[in-house]
Amino acid sequence: MDELQSLVDDLGRRSVEARLGARGFPDAFDGQLWGNLEQAGLTRLSNDDDAGPAAAAVVLAGVAKHAGAVPIAETDLLATWLASAAGVTVPDDGPLTVALADAELRDGRVVGTARDVPWPRATVLLAARTAGGLHVAVTEPGDLVEGHNIGGEPRGTFSFDVADAVTVDARVADELVRRGAWARCVQTLGAFEAARDLTVAHTGERVQFGRPLRAFQAVQHSLAAMAGEIERARAATALAIAAAADHGFDSPATEYAVTVAKVAVGRAVTPVTTIAHQLHGAIGVTVEHRLWLATMRARAWADEFGSPGHCARRLGRMVLAADDPWDVIVSGPA
Repeated sequence: MDELQSLVDDLGRRSVEARLGARGFPDAFDGQLWGNLEQAGLTRLSNDDDAGPAAAAVVLAGVAKHAGAVPIAETDLLATWLASAAGVTVPDDGPLTVALADAELRDGRVVGTARDVPWPRATVLLAARTAGGLHVAVTEPGDLVEGHNIGGEPRGTFSFDVADAVTVDARVADELVRRGAWARCVQTLGAFEAARDLTVAHTGERVQFGRPLRAFQAVQHSLAAMAGEIERARAATALAIAAAADHGFDSPATEYAVTVAKVAVGRAVTPVTTIAHQLHGAIGVTVEHRLWLATMRARAWADEFGSPGHCARRLGRMVLAADDPWDVIVSGPA
């Protein structure tokens, strides 16, 4: 894992250096980074028996730490797995994405509108939910309206009318959302690490009243508070990674761990990003600064595949439904 992390960090740094001063808003797909990741065999790891979720987490966090503009989570954790689960053929290479949407059946056709689809210019795998199950098909976005999230990542809205979708059990949709939530927790942790490193470096280099900012007690307290929030989020995310690696994404243990992680990571977003920007001062809020890429993506990812509030309510329902709520609180579901 150390070698894998070093490789991803190296590719991420090279991407940052290559695009220095050339990133816009919204961000554009980084074809060079994607090509490097694909050549290294890092774009489709989660279903590899020799790699699995633990290795995928290293890649996700590393790419997020360097604000890589590629749909690595959408391709690896979501689209590749969903295509395999539904028996749908997707390209063997190139970026993929998933359009998760509610739909209705009209004369055997699946019809609806997919909103806020990440990276909609990639090959799109439709995952349309109806009362009859989840309908999966590769589709071309119709009347695509392009936009972006607050972190500058491309998002799109389009209508669909599909006749040849494959129908799978609705529980596949539940696992798809769980996988997405898991991925966003891991990616947010990578963004936290970037915010931490940038803030520590800035407070060590910035001098006021003859001393580095980091020498002031108030700044030290803020850095300690940031580190505490990040480590709390890291512990919860580590539990989710271990659960997925040990039990798979379709187990109650992983469902519980991902829900806990989504709450812990989501609650850490505001204090971590606020402290980072406060200690950077005015420069940290500009689009050109790398801190902005980390903090705004963390804020965007916190609400995707279930907001912290939604997950907290779900966690509460898990506890209330248990025979022994205390056992669930301290060790998760049996």
